[in-house]
Amino acid sequence: MALQLVELAIPLAADKDGIVRVAGTRVTLATVVNAFDQGATAEEIAQQYPSLPLADIYAVITYYLRHRSEVDEYVRARREQARELRRQNESRFDPKGIRERLLARRATPNR
Repeated sequence: MALQLVELAIPLAADKDGIVRVAGTRVTLATVVNAFDQGATAEEIAQQYPSLPLADIYAVITYYLRHRSEVDEYVRARREQARELRRQNESRFDPKGIRERLLARRATPNR
């Protein structure tokens, strides 16, 4: 009996904002890549993100290892976009004293 070899789809999908996630979950490609780069095994990633099937984690890691430079560039670009967005938000909304303002708002009874 011959083993039938089939090509498997990579379980990744980009959302409307261009963020690549593990298909069917909210977990991003960058999250899996960062955990793997920090030494986590696929099993450890599955424990930390129970919505991820172990087979999908292995498939994503395989994709990353085969396309490392492109994935690293994507992750770098997303980090830069996040930094810029944070900078823009902080320039529009001063983060200093936010805790105190929120606590004061909570303490004020509804009108």
